[in-house]
Amino acid sequence: MDILIKPIITEKLTAQADALNRYGFLVDRRANKLEIKAAVEQMYKVKVASVNTQQYVGKVKSRNTTQGLAIGRVNRTKRAFVTLKDGDKIDFYASV
Repeated sequence: MDILIKPIITEKLTAQADALNRYGFLVDRRANKLEIKAAVEQMYKVKVASVNTQQYVGKVKSRNTTQGLAIGRVNRTKRAFVTLKDGDKIDFYASV
């Protein structure tokens, strides 16, 4: 099971990374906090202090088009917010 899908890079999380040493990831919906912690520590070689998770419920969205009403669904996701111990950093832009 691939636990970490991709990092979340937004203005708010970039500010939290600088101030609180907290980073966000999209994760597999079946993963628990212990698995997420182990995956982050193994992949980025850092020590994790805490893990908080959020479940986003998929929503039904609709819009008007020239062919009529188009109805779709947004997928369910799970996000993990990982706080690192003091002195550890993750640089997402190092390989770019």
